[in-house]
Amino acid sequence: MVQLVIFLAILSVLVLVHEWGHYIFAKIFGVKVDEFGFGLPPRARTLFTRKGTLFSLNWLPIGGFVKLYGEEYSKGDELLAGENGRFYDQPARARAVILTAGVMMNFLLGIGLFAAVYSFVGIPVKTERVRIVEVVVDSPAAAAGLAIDERVVEFRFGEKTERITGTTQLVKLVTERAGNEVGLLVVDRAGNERLVKVTPRKDPPEGQGALGVVLSNVELTKYPWWQMPFRGAVVGLSEAIAWGRDIAGGLGKMVYGLVTGKGVPKDLAGPVGIYQVSGQVIKQGVLATIQFIGILSVNLAVLNILPFPALDGGRLIFLGVEKLIGKKRKNLVEGYVNTAGMVFLLSVMALITVRDIWRLIVK
Repeated sequence: MVQLVIFLAILSVLVLVHEWGHYIFAKIFGVKVDEFGFGLPPRARTLFTRKGTLFSLNWLPIGGFVKLYGEEYSKGDELLAGENGRFYDQPARARAVILTAGVMMNFLLGIGLFAAVYSFVGIPVKTERVRIVEVVVDSPAAAAGLAIDERVVEFRFGEKTERITGTTQLVKLVTERAGNEVGLLVVDRAGNERLVKVTPRKDPPEGQGALGVVLSNVELTKYPWWQMPFRGAVVGLSEAIAWGRDIAGGLGKMVYGLVTGKGVPKDLAGPVGIYQVSGQVIKQGVLATIQFIGILSVNLAVLNILPFPALDGGRLIFLGVEKLIGKKRKNLVEGYVNTAGMVFLLSVMALITVRDIWRLIVK
């Protein structure tokens, strides 16, 4: 029950940050905001009214919403033309900024959360020290006794000895001698050296490599306290961009699978799958949870900027059409297209959710 409450709280924060972006920039451009809802309708109660905006508490405790004045088309709407504060009357550039503000806020939140984690644990810096960060069970590395946090400093094969300064170098040397016994000179945290004899595999299982280890030459480094937030922000930006690319690639595979009839990728998770992962992450501590929230925030940003009806990116496409034809189009048409897009998205989400639940049942 506690996990469910935390999970719903995380999703609500991410959605509210997104909607807060729309709200802030609507106010900046002089668009009237009719309602800012905490949670989804039906409405439970009115909290207060501030500067013409009704703030409400709703029964479904997931996220929230912002209702902009003049955003939805209705019959007779032309009669309101010229009235101040109408979203539909704003220049296309202003509307584009308001529409993308939610995406921007989610992306900035992701950067901020990543920066906070790195400011605390240290800034990742590439070094010439190759460290073992994981040893696969039943692998040659495990059989030879290689351990996590040991550093590989030297590679030996026959009369050849080579100092190790990078992960790519070590992987290349090991792969080239697959099937033959090689020597690895390793150093533990206390500085003790030992020579380990190991025979790399010729045909390792997918994703395991010849030795069955995960290597890294990146170490967490602490700088003066006043530098850490700035350095953390730089690393946070890089990580947010990297996650954005991965997420966009995953969504691209999903669309390709649906179009070609191959179905949804097996590794794609819906709300149930994300809920399962959140339980594992929460157990790892506060920092892991903060980083997980950052990943979800970037995920939400990427998802919303996709050029698909009902999403912010889809609405930007309609703005582009408007600029192309040189006049404003009827919001009624956009409403129909967005409704169809929402039905499709909910159908895909339902399909993924059913699959996630089936996985839980058959385990």
